[in-house]
Amino acid sequence: MNQFGDYQNEIYFNGLRGIKPSLPVNFKLLEERASAALPQSVLSYVQGGCGDESTQRRNVEAFAEWGLVPRMLVDTRVRDLSVDVFGKRYKSPLMLSPIGVIGACAQDGHGDIATAKAAAATGVPMIASTLMNDPLETVAQALAGGDAFFQLYTPKDRDLAASFVRRAEAAGYKGIVVTLDTWLTGWRPRDLNDSNFPQLRGVALANYFSDPHFRTRLAVPPEEDIAAAVQYWASVFGQTVTLEELAWLRSLTSLPLIVKGIQHPDDAKRAIDVGVDAIYCSNHGGRQANGGIASIDLLPALVAACGDVPVWFDSGIRSGTDVVKALAMGASMVGIGRPYAYGLALGGTPGIVHVVRSILAEADLLMAVDGLPDIAAVRAAGVRRTRP
Repeated sequence: MNQFGDYQNEIYFNGLRGIKPSLPVNFKLLEERASAALPQSVLSYVQGGCGDESTQRRNVEAFAEWGLVPRMLVDTRVRDLSVDVFGKRYKSPLMLSPIGVIGACAQDGHGDIATAKAAAATGVPMIASTLMNDPLETVAQALAGGDAFFQLYTPKDRDLAASFVRRAEAAGYKGIVVTLDTWLTGWRPRDLNDSNFPQLRGVALANYFSDPHFRTRLAVPPEEDIAAAVQYWASVFGQTVTLEELAWLRSLTSLPLIVKGIQHPDDAKRAIDVGVDAIYCSNHGGRQANGGIASIDLLPALVAACGDVPVWFDSGIRSGTDVVKALAMGASMVGIGRPYAYGLALGGTPGIVHVVRSILAEADLLMAVDGLPDIAAVRAAGVRRTRP
């Protein structure tokens, strides 16, 4: 039986033939190389966070304060990282988190399509952002048997929101992920200092410009007056999602509904009462609000409050070790963001595949060495604080 950890054997045996990995297997070197490859405006947008970026840093640093508890005298020659997600079995709990400028991270500007191809190649589902360089239908076609969820930035125009949901259903997306914390943009000094807001330049707006309802609101098509189309987009982009709005979104579709940005147990309970199918613990990687608590530190209480409702997680994941810690703390699915964006920037679809395989290999080997043959064992062993 092939295991994710076998990727290291592939790398080592290739080394005997003088072949080294074309991309680094660790985040630090990956980021360094991507920093030299990406245009400064895209790099700043991807790397940057809110305020002095302390929450963004805290997201990453907090993982070091949780330690896994190894178990010995266990046969871990075979590991099982598979998970059930809304009735479908996936080979791993990893997912590709939504990134609004992932299209621009690719050299050809079609990073959303490259991500879809990587999702198909790895069996790791992607969460496709509302903000894409290619229409959601084109991205879905590139999945070629892979899976994707559609992340919705709820617009002020309900008819437009309904149109997005209907399009996602028709294109075969497996669920709707409603982002709660981005109805406006947080204070991002890196972007502000450069007056850099990609969407106002028409980047990542393909889903809007291709939408039948959006187009009826314009005097002329976007192809004829992109500036006017962008101005209209800016006027309808962000709707604050209250419980009433969430209930309305729930009524739109029978697809699984996931709410992203929940971090307080009481908010999770209120969302569950409305009928959501999963809670997504995330602080947007520290990009939207500064001065907060690392998401990983808030995860256990959220999991406890959600009962049988699955809790997805992202924010600060940089390695397979981080993935296993999040699983030990109760996450059902774990998302990566910046790591695969850098892999894409450096190597296109194969670059994303390499990053995914590296992270899964590290997670798999860690579980093998720590005596944890499956996710149930990971959760049973749990984590402990590494300092008082």
